[in-house]
Amino acid sequence: MRTALLQSSGRPGSTVENLKVLDEAAGRAAASGAGLLATSEMFLTGYAIGDDIARLAEPADGDAADAVAEIAGRHGLAIAYGYPERAGETVYNAVQLISADGTRLANYRKTHLFGCFERDHFTPGDQPVVQAELGGLTVGLMICYDVEFPENVRAHALAGTDLLLVPTAQMHPFQFVAESLVPVRAFENQMYVAYVNRVGREGEFDFVGLSVLAGPDGAARARAGAAEELVVADADPAVLAASREANPYLRDRRPGLYGSLT
Repeated sequence: MRTALLQSSGRPGSTVENLKVLDEAAGRAAASGAGLLATSEMFLTGYAIGDDIARLAEPADGDAADAVAEIAGRHGLAIAYGYPERAGETVYNAVQLISADGTRLANYRKTHLFGCFERDHFTPGDQPVVQAELGGLTVGLMICYDVEFPENVRAHALAGTDLLLVPTAQMHPFQFVAESLVPVRAFENQMYVAYVNRVGREGEFDFVGLSVLAGPDGAARARAGAAEELVVADADPAVLAASREANPYLRDRRPGLYGSLT
């Protein structure tokens, strides 16, 4: 499945403007043959927007979700987008996957919150593995800091995730995560990992870009630089199947030895 990564911070503080950015990117992604477009963490509203997070948060089935579904349907591709999700009085850092026909396929709430900023504004989710079937692949959802915990990604591998989508807000000085850790996660778990970052300075944060679609061989199929960019690459089920046949990591596990991990 051809997958497009939208490396962009959008227009922080304006859902309306970010929907316009998403619409334009969806048109370019569809023209490239992509069947899926993934955005950065909190793309719909902006990340470092303080108390506006609570003000702009919406339910998973709210007006913004309807707007994204309309964009997906008009351009004929699935969209995974980061946003603040409101559930009653609780706000989560979330990502939602909507199909090319506008159906809401999956919604994931970030389970590992990073730093005081996130802990001040969000409640952590409690469901580690969220998946949907799309384009012949099992697609999993995760957000930023979550991918830095190997147990999280291994749980997805054991559940059969083929393509893991990771909207992120990765900042200086942690660019090694995008450069090194994410490709290793793809290799050790035998899956594709799409890590989609914000870019540039926003509030107190300086986002590094470097979005990547890493393959099961640990190689980058597509890699963005440090500016706003749309990159496209294929997540090929045949390549994945061949790699899993050749790589014994998951077959050679000895779970009986790992009890101390929990």
